[in-house]
Order: sequence, then structure tokens, then C-alpha cells
Amino acid sequence: MHEIDAVAGFGKGWFAVDLKGVDLNLLVALDALLSERNVTRAAKRLSLGQPAMSAALGRLRRYFDDPLLVREGKVLVLTPTAVSLGPLVRDAVAANEAVFGQHRGFDSKADRQRFTIMASDYVTLVLLRPLVARLAREAPSQRVNVVPVKADHAEQLRMGQTDLLVLPAELAGFGFAFPQRYLFNDRYVLIADADNHNVRSAVTAEEFARLPYVAYSGGPLSSLAEAQLEALGISPSVKASTQSFVTMPHLVIGTPFVSLVPERLARLVAAWARLKVLEPPVPLRPVSEALFWHPRHTADRAHSSLRDRIADHAAELDHQRY
Repeated sequence: MHEIDAVAGFGKGWFAVDLKGVDLNLLVALDALLSERNVTRAAKRLSLGQPAMSAALGRLRRYFDDPLLVREGKVLVLTPTAVSLGPLVRDAVAANEAVFGQHRGFDSKADRQRFTIMASDYVTLVLLRPLVARLAREAPSQRVNVVPVKADHAEQLRMGQTDLLVLPAELAGFGFAFPQRYLFNDRYVLIADADNHNVRSAVTAEEFARLPYVAYSGGPLSSLAEAQLEALGISPSVKASTQSFVTMPHLVIGTPFVSLVPERLARLVAAWARLKVLEPPVPLRPVSEALFWHPRHTADRAHSSLRDRIADHAAELDHQRY
């Protein structure tokens, strides 16, 4: 049985378990370096000094006979070897946390993990904005980084560059092979400026097709509302477009334009701006937002706790009137 000694250069609290000559603490350091792509941030993530993390990077480079991180301009990028190691390292760290965390109580107030949540600006506004305020009280040492949905969102989850993804279940489809959890429903409504006299209390499909329309176009997500219109053979008269769901109501305010947006977003904007919020010109199916994550995180207590908080807050939304 190998003797357990303090790791030289890693600082107080680090211990080495020698497994076939490999210090397993280097696995944690490697995970932080691959995720952060920055020695200073990786050191901060593990509550280490930068010299200790630099020393760990040096040992890793010697072990793999590869630089792992190389400078391109002002940033560090991963080498092909580092990219290939990423999923294996994250799975190994997750397995280690699952094994050694089974009998260790989880304290959200003391947890210092950093989570990246990928979500649309609409979901960020209606769901994550109040959630972040709640986390500031209940998990003050955790850090949440909210990023917009990217075209390669599945690969981002797979590679561990994103911890959680909020996406309409209708867009994910049956082939989206990640664990998921239902969050909330929303429905589409028609919005117009309060002084738009061309929009009465109800709009027919024929009237809608003649009105100037703000479309969602060019972003990584498709518009489920506009996809349904297309399937029904209705072609809006597009006069403006945006890649931001939250921007759509702002392009309607003070203009002759109309748009179709999720009702929770419309009601939030209408609370301070003069908007008409109407039924859509034709019945449209609602959208179901869902939470996705990689299976490696399913048993992680900090990850599970954050998923529960998101789902709890979403349940409160689902029980509210739109």
C-alpha cells in the first residue's frame, strides 16, 4: 500500500494517492485547466496559488509529453491532445466525486463550484434572472455563468464546456441523448404597440399576413411559432428581424410592427411598456422548456442541487397565470 503524503508545491489540503505512479490530484488540476484554459482562473477555481497551478501544468506536460495549452495571441488554446482528453477527464472527475461524495454532506452555502448555464435571452429573463437572486442568498459562494445558446450546444454539453442547457423540448427532438427535466410551458401571443390602430382586439390570419412583422431569424434556435405558420401556409410580411427573442418586443414598441412572442416575455415587457397583447391569428402549439445535462453530472450533489433549484423555480412559474 502506498504512503499518502502532502504534494509538494500544491499547498495545504492537497494529498497524493499514488496509482501506478500517477498523482490523482493532477486529474483535478487537469480538469480545471482544460475547462478554464487559463492558469490563473484554474488556480482560483481550486483555491490554489498560481505558482502551484503552474507547477501542476508543468508536471502534466511532462507526463503527456504535450504542451496541452498553447498561446495564440493573447489567449491559451487546447492542443489536439488536450481536446481528446477533455471528455475522459471530466468523466473521471465526476466518477471520483460520485464515489467520495456519497458519505459527505453537501452544503450549498459553502460550495464554491462554478456552473455554466446555456439559455436563450428569453429564458434568462423569465427564469434565470430571479433564480440568480435566490442563489445569492442560498449558495453565495457558487458562481453561475449564463451564456447564449450556441449552434453546437450538444457538443458543448458533451465536452463539458456547458453544465446545463435550457432548450425547448420540441427543438431537442427524440435523438437528443441527454438526461432532461421538464421546466415550464409557455404559449405564443401576438403583440403590437398600444397606439397601433391597425390592430384591433382580434386579428384574423388574413389581416396578420398584411401587417408588418418582426421575425426571429439567423440565430442558433429556430422560431417554433414561425415554423407553425409556415406549416399552415401563412407567410408574414417580414419587415424586420432579430436574433434576440427579448429584442422582438422592443422593435414593436412605438412602431407599426407586430410579432409573435412567448406570453411570459410579452407580459413582462407590457408591465412597463404600452403593448397590446392579443391571441395569435391562428391556434399555435405551446412551447415546453426543458433542462438538459450530461449523464456524468447526474449523481453530482452540487449539480443536482442546482437542477432542483431551477426546477423548483420553474414549477412556481408554471403555477402562475401567464
